[in-house]
Amino acid sequence: QVVSEDTYSIVVDKTPENKSYCTVCSRLRRGILYSKALELGCNKIALGHHADDAMETLFLNMLHAGQMKGMPARYTSKRGSLAVLRPLMQSMETDIATYAALQGFPILPCNLCSNQDNLQRPQIKLLLNTLQDLNPNAKQNTLRAMSDIRPSHLLDQGLRESCGMDPITGEEDETEETAELR
Repeated sequence: QVVSEDTYSIVVDKTPENKSYCTVCSRLRRGILYSKALELGCNKIALGHHADDAMETLFLNMLHAGQMKGMPARYTSKRGSLAVLRPLMQSMETDIATYAALQGFPILPCNLCSNQDNLQRPQIKLLLNTLQDLNPNAKQNTLRAMSDIRPSHLLDQGLRESCGMDPITGEEDETEETAELR
């Protein structure tokens, strides 16, 4: 079933002047998808985000929000009843585009985004492609690093503490179990 909604008018109306449409548009589209899924009695939905989306989101959050935050491959919606899956999170955009072209899949461009200047995501895409030019493993290593976090080597004391580490030193807190091993 194809769902048709006038997202363009709503996004243009709700987005503050000189701000990107992307945040409002993505939330609106996801909200429509969640609502339709619930209406149909679904308990899971799959989104098409891929590895490049995850890396771009991580870099956008690091550079513009000062947060190390990406997008999870699976989560439960805030409405609490939908499992949201991103099965393409390990797939690179170029591989997906090649496969889509070989299969003759139609590409549906987003005309709303291309109507704005100075968008951050294309700049981050350029940054990632530049890193890839400098090191052919850059994207694969960045993706792997997103799954191999070392809290003891980061500055987030709350993260260290929640991982059972001393928040200051990053050393493992001694528990009764580890004390018994001595």
